[in-house]
Amino acid sequence: MKLLRRFGAALALSLLLVSAAVAQPGLWIAKNEHATVYLFGTVHLLPSDTNWTSPALDKALNESQRLSIEIVDDDAPSMQGLVMQYGVDFNQTLSSKLDDSDQHRLAQAAETAKLPGGMSALQPMKPWLAALTLTMAPLMQAGMDPNQGVDKRLKARMLEAGKPVDGLETSEKQIHMLADLPESMQLDLLRQSFKEVAEGTTKLQELVDAWRNGDIAAIAKIEDEDLRKDSPLLYQRLIVERNQAWAKTIAERMQQPGVSFVAVGAGHLAGPDSLQEQLRKLGVTVTRQ
Repeated sequence: MKLLRRFGAALALSLLLVSAAVAQPGLWIAKNEHATVYLFGTVHLLPSDTNWTSPALDKALNESQRLSIEIVDDDAPSMQGLVMQYGVDFNQTLSSKLDDSDQHRLAQAAETAKLPGGMSALQPMKPWLAALTLTMAPLMQAGMDPNQGVDKRLKARMLEAGKPVDGLETSEKQIHMLADLPESMQLDLLRQSFKEVAEGTTKLQELVDAWRNGDIAAIAKIEDEDLRKDSPLLYQRLIVERNQAWAKTIAERMQQPGVSFVAVGAGHLAGPDSLQEQLRKLGVTVTRQ
């Protein structure tokens, strides 16, 4: 299960390592007599020299009158305030919530991830935040730049063209999805992060290769299968329910004239409960470009 990488993406904390290569991610279109909506899968942190544009993508963006991404209110001051409000517990250390074995694994993970401040830096964090912090630390050190994420670059391009950009969710809502989990489930996420730090970037590179090639079957296998099997409640809450909500928004939008571009994490466009499938359930036909 790569839940932490999947969901952290929505917070610009899901850090997908992409080598400098031409990418051709999947692009879909939903169209009726009123409107056109393009659907595009994103990754949220890239090296600055990664080339992922294409003529088809450029055409879709040029035609689109607006852009919708997962969140737009993810500026540093806002995110810092939310993290302090929902991710920090000064009354109980993180280690006090762990047994001796997990404390040892926490120390190992902090060392392996080369986390600034080491294990001590994690002590005021609630388990969900510690898990995300451990998962992203080694990737940040690998030179990934959150300002080069696909969603941010799409946003900059559309704003430069004078087109509006809106968010399908808010940062606070996304953080609540993890912060409101029972502590036992947050601790499971933390234990999962120990495994992901130990694995390094091998599995992650497989996922990004699938994104670059537009291979949604591989994305679904890597991302969705383990999550559905290991954590069906989390899968329902973080994947299915969000896809259903976004599909409803898009279906309503298609009752008004215009052309829109919707960009969400690539994992949401793969698997049996994908955004495309939720749209089809609402009677919206989606085809791949």
